[in-house]
Amino acid sequence: MALPQILPSHKPYLNPNNFFLIPQSNYSQRNFPSQSILHRRRRCRSRSRSSIRCSASSFPEKHHTGNPKSDDVVELPLFPLPLVLFPGAILPLQIFEFRYRIMMHTLLQTDLRFGVIYSDSATGTADVGCVGEVVKHEKLVDDRFFLICKGQERFRVNKLVRSKPYLVAEVNWLEDRPSANGEDDVEGLANEVESYMKDVIRLSNRLNGKPEKEATDLRRNLFPTPFSFFVGSTFEGAPREQQALLELEDTAMRLKREKETLRNTLNYLSAASAVKDVFPSSS
Repeated sequence: MALPQILPSHKPYLNPNNFFLIPQSNYSQRNFPSQSILHRRRRCRSRSRSSIRCSASSFPEKHHTGNPKSDDVVELPLFPLPLVLFPGAILPLQIFEFRYRIMMHTLLQTDLRFGVIYSDSATGTADVGCVGEVVKHEKLVDDRFFLICKGQERFRVNKLVRSKPYLVAEVNWLEDRPSANGEDDVEGLANEVESYMKDVIRLSNRLNGKPEKEATDLRRNLFPTPFSFFVGSTFEGAPREQQALLELEDTAMRLKREKETLRNTLNYLSAASAVKDVFPSSS
């Protein structure tokens, strides 16, 4: 059964066929992006792990601790892609476009960071993105690169510094601020979101003929803010909704929006499940 994508409405719902969950903060984007890239993952997995070099981290491993400061202004090379990278998410890339090969040579000699920023033909390039830090790299034939990147801090573009050979922008770091009313129970919201996620997974498995196993401990001790980013990373197939979640600077607002999306998805799945029970497929 083909289920609908998130719709541009006040009550979106997910395509459960795109709903993808993996544990903790070591989660990944399921599909390779389609710009300047990429062999499918099955081909990348066939490479010997010993041939991929680990790069020393130059960026804080912990997220949202006030380091770097939100009022810091830095220059950052940008990589526009038709996807949204979240803090903590893993992004594999294969770089072959000439200007981004130049960028990679520079990064590997400096601080290994670049800005992943969402871009599509309809909306253009976003103002808010996420730093991708190169944690593993392998130089391939013809000067191409295979990279494993991890999402780090979010940033907002202030102005473009140059556009050739690749984009470089002046950016500020973004941090979540306390909720405006100060009364939101973010821990409770995170638990509610986790509960909805479990129900969506269960019903989605049922509709797809898979065992209705109970998903357990999706949070894996993540605090509410990184958990909200993890949830956003699972909304594959809806990059504009993901971008909206990435841009929010309030953890409670992000969790509330995710809760609404998951609730509407669950309502849709419940209706679809009831229809399936009444009109079972003849096989």
